[in-house]
Amino acid sequence: MAAQMAVNSGASLWGPLKELWETVDGAVLRRQPESVHLLDLQLKKHKPHFLSLYKNPPKSAEQREKVRKASTEGIAIQGQQGARLLPEQLLSEAFILSDLFDIGELAALELLLAGEQQQPHFPGLTRGLVAVLLYWDGKLCLANSLRTLIQSRHGKTFTLDLSGELVALTTRFTDELMNHGLTKRLLTLVSEINVTREFERLQKERGLGNEKHRKEVSDLIKESRQALADSLFSWTCQSPLSKDDTLALIGHLETVTAQADGSLDSVNLALVMALLYCLDVSFVEQGTEDREDLIQALPMLTERQYVSAVHSRLMDGQPWKLTGLQAVCRLAWALSLRVLSQLPQGCALVEFTEADEALADQALLGDVFLFMKEGILGCESFSQEEFYIRRLHSLITDFLALMPMKVKQLRNRADEDARVVHMSLQMDSELPSSLRKDLDHLMILIGEFYSKDSFGLELGLEFWCPTESLQHTSLQGSYLGMALQRPPHKQVVLSKFVRQMGDLLPATLYIPYLRMLKGLANGPQCAHYSFSLLKTNGATHSDNIQGVSGSPVSWEHFFHSLMLYHENLRRDFPNPDAAHYRHPPLRGITQRELEGLTSFLQLLTTIITWSENARLALCEHPQWTPVVVMLGLLQCSIPPILKAELLHCLAAFGKSPEIAASLWQSLEYTQILQTVRAPGQRQAAGIEVELSEIESSCEEYPLTRGFCHLISTLVESSLPINLGAGLRVPGFQPYLNFLRDSVFLPFPTRAYRRPAEKWEVADAVLEVFHKLLRDYEPQPSDFVQEMVELQGEQVTTHKPPGHSIMFHLLNDSPMLALCLSLLEEGVRQLDTYAPFPGKKLLESAVLHCLCLLDLALQKEVVFMDLLRESQASMLVSPLEQLLQGVSPQTRRADHIVNIARYLYHSSSNPEAAFQSAKILRRIANYPNIQTRLVGDFTHDQSVSDKLMAGFVECLDSEEAEEGTENGDDSHPQKKVARIRHETQIHMLNLLITSLELKTPNLALYLLGYEVKKTVSSTNLQDPGVLGCPRSCLHAILSLLQRGTEKRSGPVLTQQAPHLAELCYQVIYQLCACPDTSGPTMRYLRTSQDFLFSHLQHLPFILPSNQIAALSQMSWLMKTAAIELRVTSLNRQRSHTQRLVSLLLDDQPHTQHTGDGESGMEEETRSVSGFLHFDTVSKVRRKLLSVLDAIDFSQDMPELLQLDFFERAQIEQVISNCEHVNEQGHTVCNVKLLHRVLVAEVNALQGMAAIGQRPLLMEEVNSILQQVVERNRVRRSLSAKRHALRSWRSLVETLLTTCPADLIPADDRQLIIRDLLLDLHDKVLSEDAAGELMPIVAGAVFTLTAHLSQSVLAEQQQGAGLEASSGFASIANSALHLILRKLLDFILCTGGGYQRLRAHLYGSLLYYLQIAQKPEEPDTLQTGKAMWERLTAPEDGFSKLQRENLAIIESYGRALMEVVCRDACDGHEISRMLALAVLDRILSIDRQNQWLVYLCNSGYLRSLVESLRQDDAALQSLLTPQPPLLKPLYIYESKMALLTRVAKTGQGASELLRCGLVAQLIECQVFDMVPDSDAHRVMRDPSGFIPSPMDRYRQILLPTLRLFQVILTSTTVNHQQGAAQVLQWLIVHADTIQSLLRCQELSMGALQELSLLTGIISKTALPGALETGGEVNSAAIMEFQGHINRLQRLCLSLLSRLAGSEQERLLKQAEVSAPGDSAERREEMEVAMQQVRANIMEYCQTLLLQSSAQAQFSICLFSPSGSEPAGRDGGRTDLSSTLPSMAYSRAPSLGLVLYLLKNSAADFFRFHQSHRQSLGKLQSLDQLPPEELKELCQGLVSGPGGVEKISSVQRSLLAKRRLVQLINNRAKLLALCSYVIETCLFVLWRHLEYYLLHCTPTDPKDSLMPGASLYRSRLTDDSFGGLQASGGRCLGLSRVSQQDLDLLKSDMAAGFGEALQRKLLEVEGLYSQVRSRYTFIQALVRRIRGLLRQPKS
Repeated sequence: MAAQMAVNSGASLWGPLKELWETVDGAVLRRQPESVHLLDLQLKKHKPHFLSLYKNPPKSAEQREKVRKASTEGIAIQGQQGARLLPEQLLSEAFILSDLFDIGELAALELLLAGEQQQPHFPGLTRGLVAVLLYWDGKLCLANSLRTLIQSRHGKTFTLDLSGELVALTTRFTDELMNHGLTKRLLTLVSEINVTREFERLQKERGLGNEKHRKEVSDLIKESRQALADSLFSWTCQSPLSKDDTLALIGHLETVTAQADGSLDSVNLALVMALLYCLDVSFVEQGTEDREDLIQALPMLTERQYVSAVHSRLMDGQPWKLTGLQAVCRLAWALSLRVLSQLPQGCALVEFTEADEALADQALLGDVFLFMKEGILGCESFSQEEFYIRRLHSLITDFLALMPMKVKQLRNRADEDARVVHMSLQMDSELPSSLRKDLDHLMILIGEFYSKDSFGLELGLEFWCPTESLQHTSLQGSYLGMALQRPPHKQVVLSKFVRQMGDLLPATLYIPYLRMLKGLANGPQCAHYSFSLLKTNGATHSDNIQGVSGSPVSWEHFFHSLMLYHENLRRDFPNPDAAHYRHPPLRGITQRELEGLTSFLQLLTTIITWSENARLALCEHPQWTPVVVMLGLLQCSIPPILKAELLHCLAAFGKSPEIAASLWQSLEYTQILQTVRAPGQRQAAGIEVELSEIESSCEEYPLTRGFCHLISTLVESSLPINLGAGLRVPGFQPYLNFLRDSVFLPFPTRAYRRPAEKWEVADAVLEVFHKLLRDYEPQPSDFVQEMVELQGEQVTTHKPPGHSIMFHLLNDSPMLALCLSLLEEGVRQLDTYAPFPGKKLLESAVLHCLCLLDLALQKEVVFMDLLRESQASMLVSPLEQLLQGVSPQTRRADHIVNIARYLYHSSSNPEAAFQSAKILRRIANYPNIQTRLVGDFTHDQSVSDKLMAGFVECLDSEEAEEGTENGDDSHPQKKVARIRHETQIHMLNLLITSLELKTPNLALYLLGYEVKKTVSSTNLQDPGVLGCPRSCLHAILSLLQRGTEKRSGPVLTQQAPHLAELCYQVIYQLCACPDTSGPTMRYLRTSQDFLFSHLQHLPFILPSNQIAALSQMSWLMKTAAIELRVTSLNRQRSHTQRLVSLLLDDQPHTQHTGDGESGMEEETRSVSGFLHFDTVSKVRRKLLSVLDAIDFSQDMPELLQLDFFERAQIEQVISNCEHVNEQGHTVCNVKLLHRVLVAEVNALQGMAAIGQRPLLMEEVNSILQQVVERNRVRRSLSAKRHALRSWRSLVETLLTTCPADLIPADDRQLIIRDLLLDLHDKVLSEDAAGELMPIVAGAVFTLTAHLSQSVLAEQQQGAGLEASSGFASIANSALHLILRKLLDFILCTGGGYQRLRAHLYGSLLYYLQIAQKPEEPDTLQTGKAMWERLTAPEDGFSKLQRENLAIIESYGRALMEVVCRDACDGHEISRMLALAVLDRILSIDRQNQWLVYLCNSGYLRSLVESLRQDDAALQSLLTPQPPLLKPLYIYESKMALLTRVAKTGQGASELLRCGLVAQLIECQVFDMVPDSDAHRVMRDPSGFIPSPMDRYRQILLPTLRLFQVILTSTTVNHQQGAAQVLQWLIVHADTIQSLLRCQELSMGALQELSLLTGIISKTALPGALETGGEVNSAAIMEFQGHINRLQRLCLSLLSRLAGSEQERLLKQAEVSAPGDSAERREEMEVAMQQVRANIMEYCQTLLLQSSAQAQFSICLFSPSGSEPAGRDGGRTDLSSTLPSMAYSRAPSLGLVLYLLKNSAADFFRFHQSHRQSLGKLQSLDQLPPEELKELCQGLVSGPGGVEKISSVQRSLLAKRRLVQLINNRAKLLALCSYVIETCLFVLWRHLEYYLLHCTPTDPKDSLMPGASLYRSRLTDDSFGGLQASGGRCLGLSRVSQQDLDLLKSDMAAGFGEALQRKLLEVEGLYSQVRSRYTFIQALVRRIRGLLRQPKS
């Protein structure tokens, strides 16, 4: 050891031994699999410990030196590198500890270090005190291990049913120990270890702490002594000891002394029993199969020396310290010798066997039976060990059976003595001293021994020989197997003994015999036999003379005597009014008679308690009428003690409900408790007087206790409602008042001779209260004042007793105050840890108090509700508020704290802790009380620590076990384990409830968070670090962490599934609550690695409790989702990465070994290594295996099959009984339903109903079973939903919040593929539950969205589509599979589930988006030749699109039908998405199959017609207060679809045929243009709800777009379409005109204008009217007027937009919204260019339509060449530049020229920008980061947004922005070139007309010629006079020559060389690509020609 003196921080005297005990316990008692191997290892390792039992490592100078230097040089600690310096203080403590226990210095140091480590588990103790506990705990573990190993041996007495391998191992090991002198070592230790001596030593060295510590230390020492003694006892039970060992044991017993009360202590009892088993040979008679082997091993038969040595030792005349003990051993030996003498092997031992008689005589002289009763039965632990009881039973019965002569002698002697006594009584002389009472003692011993039967063995049956053959199957006698054969000899002898002893019984033996019978009547069958015995005894002698029955031990005799007593005493019945109501001189009953009566009453009580038949037979006996006689005797003057016995006896009768009812009436009638006062009676009578006058003065209260017991029994059987009717107000109230006011309230102030009786009284009365309140259900009738007539006057009735108790508990009543002070006293007494008289009863009383409070809290809600509804004048306060009152004892509000303190005593009082937890949980539901509670709990630090320790101790409890639902409580240990488990459940629920309330709350305090400061500032630590106490959080985590390092996973999830579920829920709540999330997740991540260690064991599979397993996984997955989100946000990559790979990897992980954890794993791996081939390529992804664990199918309960009840009504009743439970499930309250149904059955009247009752009850039962099953199904479905939701949120978190680069794109797509396919497979299976579909659909939607994004992202990064096999990383085949499943899912949802399909449509849209071609830059390069385009290979997009379409079409009509139906009606979102799906499919459906279906099936018409219905809803949208925007969105979706339909000629004409325009003409919403300024004020601050103007535009623009599309795509009936649209324009003319006149040209307004002008340019043409057929001329005139007005407005708009207006608008846009200016500006530029192009096109069309030649064409522009002035941005009217003439309203030609110039300039500007952007796009990689940032700026919202994006993202965004810019410029270039072309054309036509064809009129000339000319032109005109407005024509015809000259010169100046060059350049740059080559060139040439033409 010197070589490597490293210190084991686990303490070699404790840690390894603890481990040893766990292994032994696991292998032998818990029978864990694979434990034999571990046990073998542990036993080999610890063999020295067992051989040198309890020997401590010795001290040594070397160690001392090493420890002394540890403070300077340090000391090595196992498992840690380097030496560790230890403080001096620790070392000096180590030396003290070393001296104290005489152990090696290093061992002492180790203990202290371990103590320091374990300190958090022992709050309030120093490390030294903890070390003391650990030292003894190590010892106890060793002793327990030894005892358990010995118990597992195979032997003669019992077996544990273990595997042969294990038994062989332990037998081999223990034999070896035995051969090394184990017995002597054990005996030495038992005598050496002494609690008092140890305590003195500890006291001297200050090694004892508080009371709890003292108790724990003394318990450990006592338990280790006990375990050592038990080891020896267990050994002798199974195998005999050797000679020397037996003698050593006898030698030890010679010196044993008794305790103060004459009984042995439990250790010595074990040793006595060990010796009795050593000397036991009775098993030889039992004839088991291995009898021969056992006989061979028995030294009494095989070793002669053994027998002689033991014999001589026991025959030795030397008296022992306890002669009684010596007598017992001699008797046992005598009996063994007697058995031996009867065996063939016994012949050799004849010299010894002869001595058995002598030995027995010696034993009897030693008062053997008296000692057995006092010394052995008197020991508390005797009745707790089954094999003690069995051995003593065999000792007594063997004596009676094997030594009948001795028994006869005893009887003769007793008869003799009885005569002597009788004589001396006659002569009045002294009793002789030589009287021996052996037979009395034997009988009393038998009585005592069999009256306690804690194991239900009913050993007394051996004394009863069944006379009749047992037909009663209920009587399971010990010999039921051979019921009709002769009973064994022994049984016959014993039964004879019972009968003969009763014959001619001498008076002295009367009482012992009755007592013996009482013992032998204990048990259901024994009671039956003894009843029969007493019956037959009386019958045989009934013909005796004198009429008195012969045998004094018979019913006949007994009841006859009772009646005589009653007769006698009744005569002396005193007048209740007599002044002295005391007992008159008793001539009635002598002391001897009193004892006899008492004994018989006790016998009677025992029999009728056990046997119901006896109860009924006696009660209904017509002559005896026991109940009446007893009640009569109760009224007489007899001692209270006898009255008490009578009451107990009555209580036993009252166990039968049929007797109880009549007993109530008799009780009331006899007025035992006076409930009716006779008029004029001065004082009370009955039991009240007895209590106040007799019992109080005697200071003993048997009568009161008996009365309470009687009431308690009767209350349980039946509660009479009309008790005492007619004489008083009926009911139970007087009894309750007596119990409350006379018994309960005064009990603390009375005097008690026996201190324990105080608590007996309290317990008895509280038990009644508890039962009354437990069975009380508040009813509305309880709160109504009902009257009853009594002797002619009305009095109010009494309420039910439960109501009265509730009332007292809900008021600050003395009763509540006493209950609370009792609780306070109880916890004070428990805190002393000292035994005191009545401790058990005090605990019981406290438990009743706690139950009362719990029941009151439980029922108060209903109670108060009913009270409120009834409006009765009763005042009550909620109990939880009363509990906050101030306690009169402590002057503090500490009631709730007192209740909570019971948790601290959970180890000794599990039930009180359970009730306390229940009460706290109920109180915790009230938020206002929580904050107060936190204050109360933390107010006093020591109390606070205790409370915390109490909560933690309950949670840490290792004995807790989850029981089954119905709970088999037969085994007391199992019951306690279940109670502990329930306590834990309540405490976790308390935490869960509290966490939902505002801070500070109880949960935060209990879980160790800051309650005084902000919660988020908490810094959680491991217990003991920085003085952090062990909190509930640590307890919960340690519960969950057990077993996580092993392969089987957390133990708790298997052993206590519900508990584990709640633990996970608490953890989740802590992580989810914003305040606690930070500290909790930090702690779980760093100190515990909690999530990883638990997630790796997913999925949890629990076939027995699927629901709990699902819930556990749900909470765990939800927590994991939060963790992933948080670590991603905080950029803790490694954490995120670990979890992500754990959840998603499909490569097998290396088998998990935690840090520094190998050892065990290594071995198990080598065992199972050959199963794990390393060739496994793939494993199931963790996420998918979790999904596998959720079973989508759900078995539904069948419908009820009812014969009697009406199904509809039953269903109604069931639904009335439903409520939402804590978990939020709607379940049916089965108990309530049961009550309702049973009441219904009971209400049935008539004979038929009674006959049918069993059948009815059976049906009730089947209904209840069905409801239980339904509840289970609901819970199961709910758990599955919860699990699926959690799974979905985990998947979504993984895909959305985790950094994208953690999962590479190709992996990501494969993962999504796997998830999607698995989800679909599960949901599309036949039996998938519909309730789970919505969640699946949601998950499918998210997954498809991510798949689509992932594929698009991959394409953007240029993973090109050249690879023809697949589209991105995911193969096309997989995509097709996903599409098919998606469509299957849509179809399988059928008619219902419309909301669910919304998700699926969304998914479908995302899916179809994958095949959409991304936007490509328009490079303006020469397009490919048509041939090249046609022969180019198909790209990936088109291929995928084609295949998608083929799959969709393969589904045919079914799919079309579903989508179209959803598009037309149903839920709004589904409609929008269905419309979008239709839109999408129509866009790729080249064959137009869907379009044809839409048209033919009438869905299209239905959609068109629904527009008219939308009108009203849309109008409501324009009100200032923004309503719901749903109608707007649906309208937009519809219009989008209609626009898509209109894009094909076929679709457009179909729409016209359906009357689309007609429907829109009727919509009035277009005329409701909101006032733009008025609503500025009422903008939605969030900016989400658009302003009214924007909403209006959202309605108008889609319509205009639709018109535009219709106008462009209609070819055949274009005229018809144009006419209809024109009609729309005219119907809404006012609106249209106001829009065209719009002053504020915002972005929206410009969009309106660009669309409007586009439509007007195609429709508002003179020719449009001709198609209208025969329209009357008035209408034509009106139309003409409208068209002219539109023309004028368009031209004036042009004059606004051509000029400098444009710059001003763009500037204004930048000022108003600086953020998104770049894109806004581009859009506005496009819109303006579009408006100009449209108006110019309109002008061109008008010119062309008016005439093919210039000379006949109309003029739109006035002949003025001057350009509009005011370049400074102010808009000047053109009129200012012209002479004020009549035609000033027409814009000048100068405007067109100006527009031309501007457009040319713009063209070059745009062209250059386009080229630059193209260059940037081609060299994107080389761009400097600044520029990239600038490019991204527009696409990323929020300041600093660009900084956060990764570089890859950045370049993608930049690329997108560049493509956007390029395409925008390309559009602008196209528009510019078009404007230039049209301007040139218009210019040329006008100039040609003005300069060639126009005849100027001079002002001098009269107006007439002009007019005539004008008229002639009108008549010539081919347009039939429908021209531009007459006024303008007239104006234009008055053109003077001067104007024309000016025009020419202006034009010549404006249309200069420079401009012409520019225009030609435009053509060179741009128009070559287009088809109109040389158009500009030609026009320029012509205009130049016109301008150069000489003046005519």
